[in-house]
Amino acid sequence: TGLMKTQHEVYFTRGQCGHRELKTGEPPPATPGRLQRVTKLMALAIRFEQLIRDGIVEDQGEIARLGHVTPARLSQIMGLLSLAPDIQEAILMLPRVYEGRDMVRERDLRRITRSLDWGVQRANWKNPKRF
Repeated sequence: TGLMKTQHEVYFTRGQCGHRELKTGEPPPATPGRLQRVTKLMALAIRFEQLIRDGIVEDQGEIARLGHVTPARLSQIMGLLSLAPDIQEAILMLPRVYEGRDMVRERDLRRITRSLDWGVQRANWKNPKRF
C-alpha cells in the first residue's frame, strides 16, 4: 500500500477556557516543585470573583453547585478575598514546595480572615505563631 509511517512527539496543553490542545514537538520544560494548595485556592477565589463580576455565573451558590463543593466550603475559599491585598499577593507568590508539607495552610488563614481590619490581619500574618 505504500504508506509511510512517521513518528511525532505529542503532548497536551491547556488552551483558552481550559480546553486541552494537542501540540507536537518537545513539551516545555516542567517547573520543578508544586504550588502550595493555598496559592491555588487564592487564585481560584480571585477567578471566581471575576466570573461573578462578569456575569458568567450568578453567584457563589452556582459556583458551589458547578464545582461540587458545599456552599460553606466555597465561603471559606472566598473568604481569602477579605485579606489585605499585600497578604493576597504574598500568598500568590509563596515559594514552590519540593517535598514535604505546605508552609502555609488555608485553615490557618481562616483565623486571619475573621478580622476585617487589614492592620490586624498584617500583624497576624507576620506573627510566626500563626502556623
